[in-house]
Amino acid sequence: MFRRAQALQLILMNIRRLSTSLLLASTFLFHPSADAQIQVVGDGGPGPVKAQHLTAELVSLSPAIAPGGTLQSGLVLTLEEHWHVYWINAGDSGEPPKITWTLPEGITAAAMRFPIPSRLPLGPLMDFGYEDEVAFPVQLTAANSIKPGPIHLDAIVNWLVCREVCIPGKAHLGLNLTVSPDATAPTQTVGALGEALNLIPGSLPAGAKLTVTGGQTDFVLTLTTGKRETNAEFYPFDQEQIANAAPQQIESLSDGVRLRVRRSEDLKTLPATLHGVFKLSDEIAYDVTAPVVPGEIAPAPSSNSPVAATNRSVTTFTAIGLAFLGGIILNLMPCVFPVLFLKGLALLQSSGQERKHLRSHGLIYTLGILVSFWAIVGVLLALRAGGSQAGWGFQLQSPVFLTLLAAGIFFFALSLAGLFDIGLSLTSVGGDLAKKQGYTGSFFTGVLATVVATPCTAPLMGAAIGFALAQPAPITFAIFTALALGLAAPYLLLSFQPAWTRILPRPGAWMEIFKQITAVIFFATVIWLVYVYGSLFAGGTSGGQGIYRVALLLGCFLMLAVAGWVLGKWPARWTSTIAAILIAALGLAIPLYQPKDTTLVWAPYSQQSLNQARAAGHPVFIDFTAAWCLSCQVNERLVLKSADVQHQFSKNNVTLLRADWTQYDPEITRQLASINRSGVPTYVIYPAAVNSTPDVLPELLTKDIVLTALEKDTKK
Repeated sequence: MFRRAQALQLILMNIRRLSTSLLLASTFLFHPSADAQIQVVGDGGPGPVKAQHLTAELVSLSPAIAPGGTLQSGLVLTLEEHWHVYWINAGDSGEPPKITWTLPEGITAAAMRFPIPSRLPLGPLMDFGYEDEVAFPVQLTAANSIKPGPIHLDAIVNWLVCREVCIPGKAHLGLNLTVSPDATAPTQTVGALGEALNLIPGSLPAGAKLTVTGGQTDFVLTLTTGKRETNAEFYPFDQEQIANAAPQQIESLSDGVRLRVRRSEDLKTLPATLHGVFKLSDEIAYDVTAPVVPGEIAPAPSSNSPVAATNRSVTTFTAIGLAFLGGIILNLMPCVFPVLFLKGLALLQSSGQERKHLRSHGLIYTLGILVSFWAIVGVLLALRAGGSQAGWGFQLQSPVFLTLLAAGIFFFALSLAGLFDIGLSLTSVGGDLAKKQGYTGSFFTGVLATVVATPCTAPLMGAAIGFALAQPAPITFAIFTALALGLAAPYLLLSFQPAWTRILPRPGAWMEIFKQITAVIFFATVIWLVYVYGSLFAGGTSGGQGIYRVALLLGCFLMLAVAGWVLGKWPARWTSTIAAILIAALGLAIPLYQPKDTTLVWAPYSQQSLNQARAAGHPVFIDFTAAWCLSCQVNERLVLKSADVQHQFSKNNVTLLRADWTQYDPEITRQLASINRSGVPTYVIYPAAVNSTPDVLPELLTKDIVLTALEKDTKK
């Protein structure tokens, strides 16, 4: 599928290398052995010298220097429009100007200094340098023993000036000065040299701090200045550290700025330190050196993406409202609804109890949900603060958590099946101990509701959670608290208004039977958790077909258990016998039936595969999924595998990528964060145009949603 894209990428890489080689080849003239091949302009006298596409001159801030004193001089280059010269690290191509002095006895010159550079794109390359006019300061020092009188400074200057082509140049320049005991330091810094002196990057001011986190693909530089910064660029002094042409992503912080810089493909191991110029504006930049700490920090959406625009339009209050509504909808998801139904049965059973007891249980159930959400968010934020990337449902990527969860739900399902009573119903609110058990049961039912909710992402939740995890901790906790209250709201309202339960059937023996039927749902959940557990060690959703078949066989065993329950519940009845036979037959069909798979092939997601497909002009559909995500499985089977959607995928030559998040994957986590999402399911369509922006689909899909999006995003 990607052969054309790979070939195109190879061609582009070769073109880039050839362009770089051609540009750098011109710099051979800088070597002493090639000096004779460059036409030298100027005779060493003072004043400007005209060369190809620029004028060069040696200047100073004062015409005199005192014995034992210093004086700022410098090289000034005035360039024709659109031509440029280079910074000390030229970027992808080029060479910086160089100066070789011939000085009178008693005069020494320090190294030439470079003012704040700019990024200069040149086709697929990125140069670092200067346009229009630039001065390179050089500090002169006079010895105490130097004799007063006129002196002449002589210099040979080499440069490379570029536009679409690069032309080496060389000039013989001079500067006349007077050594005078009466010479004083100039009080003003004027002209091009004075401006350049003000633009030499200095040290970070007191109170400012720079940290550098080195990831697999990026450096993340966080500069704390005490105020919000909106612009930033980084220029390394060492070559081959960053991808020069890659965009540098800016994230404004309340007390500074965070800059994400792509690592060079040639940089195989992280350097111990990063040394360069951190530029905040054309007038403010700092010469910085910071140790590189290995780790990953989730990226913010690019400022020109629709996701970022949406994020800017989402206020904290809007996110809180979306989270609350998403929590309410979450009750209707298949992972949560059985728990809510059990609490409804408990209200029916306790209809004769005092209202204050019902309210107490509703509040304690809500507290269980709140505490569970706070615990999950606390751990998630702690992981992110430590440099790890995690998102909603991260705990289901842990084999230990899955083991404990499956065991707990299995134990709970045994109680529902009638094997024993662990006091999770409100029928036990008679004595003090029973009350304690009932309240404890309500609290841990809230915990259970939270735990089983994590594999699901309801509508409105995705945007709210993505926004929340990009905010300071207090706002994050406020938004997740709203989500928890939304999840708890239906049962809490019923506990305060028990009269609303009249719409439900009257209590009776049917409730015990239905409780046992509900146990089947939880046993099925345990089977699904076993499948997820196995998938962690078998390649997630993209592999582990053996684990999937084992889960189907366990489903068969569960159906046989249900058939046995029917025979035991209604013995010696021909109707129950027929029902048991049908249930057993259905159970056997689950592992034996193997439908022919005619769906299209999904390739594993990677940033490289995404870039290759887009470079080849293909629209891309990315399915962010996980084996533990129930909503993902429903969307896949009912929508993505439907004939209509499959036909449109094939017709529009859509590249299908599956980002399997069953196991923790930092690259997938970063990509989710880049589109302002922090959990699955997430579905994104990248139109064919390379510079087009992604289209993020809702969490719950319908065929119409997908088909409409494909029609819009695959238009030529």
